[in-house]
Amino acid sequence: MSVHIPRQGPGIRLDRRRRTRLGITFAAVLALVAALFGAVPATSAPAAATPVPAATRHSQPTYGVAKQSGVPVTMADGTILRADILSPATNGVPATGPFPVLLTQTPYGRGGLEAELSWFVQRGYITVAVDVRGTGTSNGSWSPWAPIESQDGAALVNWVAALPHSDGKVGLYGGSYTGINQIMTAAAVGPNSPLKAIFPMVAGNDLYRELVTMGGIPDAEFMPMWLLFTGLGNMTAPLAEALREGSTQNILDTLRLELQHLGGFGSANLPILNGLLGGGAEAFDGAFWQQRRPADMLANVVANGVPAFLLGGWHDLFQRGALMNYAGLQNAWAGRPIGQPMVAGQAVTDRYQLLMGPWYHDPRQDPSLDLPGLQLKWYDHWLKGMDTGITGAADPKPLHVKELGTNRWLDTRTYPFTGADPTRLYLDKGRTGSAPASANDGLLTPSAPTANGSEWISWTASNSSCTRSAAQWIGGFIKDPACTDSNTARETGPNSLVYTTAPMTETKVLAGPIGATLYAQSNTPETQWVVTVTDVAPDGSSVPLSTGALIGSHRAIDPARTWYAPDGSMLMPYHPSTQATTTSVPPNQVVRYDLEVFPTFASIAPGHRIRVNVTTADTPHLAATLTQTPGLLLGIYQLKTGPNTPSSVTLPLAPASAFGTPCTNVCPS
Repeated sequence: MSVHIPRQGPGIRLDRRRRTRLGITFAAVLALVAALFGAVPATSAPAAATPVPAATRHSQPTYGVAKQSGVPVTMADGTILRADILSPATNGVPATGPFPVLLTQTPYGRGGLEAELSWFVQRGYITVAVDVRGTGTSNGSWSPWAPIESQDGAALVNWVAALPHSDGKVGLYGGSYTGINQIMTAAAVGPNSPLKAIFPMVAGNDLYRELVTMGGIPDAEFMPMWLLFTGLGNMTAPLAEALREGSTQNILDTLRLELQHLGGFGSANLPILNGLLGGGAEAFDGAFWQQRRPADMLANVVANGVPAFLLGGWHDLFQRGALMNYAGLQNAWAGRPIGQPMVAGQAVTDRYQLLMGPWYHDPRQDPSLDLPGLQLKWYDHWLKGMDTGITGAADPKPLHVKELGTNRWLDTRTYPFTGADPTRLYLDKGRTGSAPASANDGLLTPSAPTANGSEWISWTASNSSCTRSAAQWIGGFIKDPACTDSNTARETGPNSLVYTTAPMTETKVLAGPIGATLYAQSNTPETQWVVTVTDVAPDGSSVPLSTGALIGSHRAIDPARTWYAPDGSMLMPYHPSTQATTTSVPPNQVVRYDLEVFPTFASIAPGHRIRVNVTTADTPHLAATLTQTPGLLLGIYQLKTGPNTPSSVTLPLAPASAFGTPCTNVCPS
């Protein structure tokens, strides 16, 4: 029997039949991928604020938890999704409320979210966890971040707003995949929606440039593992639940689900993996990835009046994306172009905030971060109208950042960071004495070289995996501090060059995106470049700060989407990376390559140096496609320096005093 509930949007109904939660077998299968990518908690003006004592400016735990499992929800096209509903309860009976609702949409199995969602239920929220179509025990075939998920999300918002005991206000919850899904949903709900707040944690801005590839070189570390494990998990989930229930009817239903999920694995996971590594359409920024680009959805999020608190990490998979999402939302609110850099003096709003810390893909690894408490402040403010202190500053500084190398948490406004002046430093021949084991021990200097020079470097299919990159692109869940805090294993050998500044005479902050320009000649029709920026201490230790990469055939630039420094150098080059814009490298000619090095925010102490390490591989993170590899074989490059070939790096540098506002409200202690 179905109970029909009127709401916006056709074809949604609530079936009262209960289902048991997701089986433990499925949870075990997805444990690794859930930890790596998405089962991390992230979690219009509000109602008039209710004054609350400063010590208790958030909801308190006063309720028990009542659960409905496997509730079917029918989408407009007839596809049935499955949801678990957790409600505040008193003595085991659902409380009357009314309560706001937190909704999360996951491809990793809704059953694994019960513990973290119960924390919010105890504080007066109804929570709803839904398996996105084609995953868990929901019907359909899954394709990652498919546009129809936006439509499903908007329909689910309306559905949960009309649940019994709901007050009609909805917030979205989740991180990584489910954080991106929040942006997709917030962009699709339309104005005056029940959706009143989102909290996207570790969410991307441009999946092609941040996760799928770097500079057109496929991510061979994370993407294959993720696509295979999600596919396996999607096929395992229905069978696991049927075995738990032991019902013949459920087994028959399961066979139908298995066929649907198998279809998704065959039509999405495998073709994406094959195309990405084989050099097919998925290896380029074509229609598939463009339809899934959160950057293009940010204007609608703002137009729909949905506030967002973002959370990102300096070592996260989406290191670049969190900052780009912040800038895009603030630009949209201010009526400026989404993809352009913010400007000094630009008006900002605390409706859109970002907390950027020293984290990999799971900020819960930092015991100083009270993530649920921070989320609760945001939800309590926008969904319950409480004065939690998270907004309302007379002079808002909604960009909250941890400075690497110090214990400073700072508040600022704009990205790129106002106060950090783009400084162009040139690669030059000569020995600094700071890297005696390197092949060249070159100079990094503010003065352009007066004489032309060449440094030889050879292409290699792999290099040392003892570096932070290897940990970053497995989500930080497998890491060795001896490698994550040192780049020295990458700085020797014939496929590595280093260029180092003189020691700093005062503290400098390296803050923002970094652009590297290399002039080089090769004997092959394809080249591969990796640039890592490090902080070199007086004892010679070299701590990696950030990395960028580029495959030579993707070197074309889109000037309209590139960020430039005042002197005209590229601060954040943008490569179209379409099939139409890729061209082979002319052998034995000098060619210019512009690399985007992902942003950082790091203190460089007096006596320390900044180093640029140029290599031709990033193992195990990056691997050329099957179509790119033949053009790389036996490659020998000459990296050029000098007045006619000014290889350089543009670094945004600021004095320590440029960022002097301590973060006291939302930052970890």
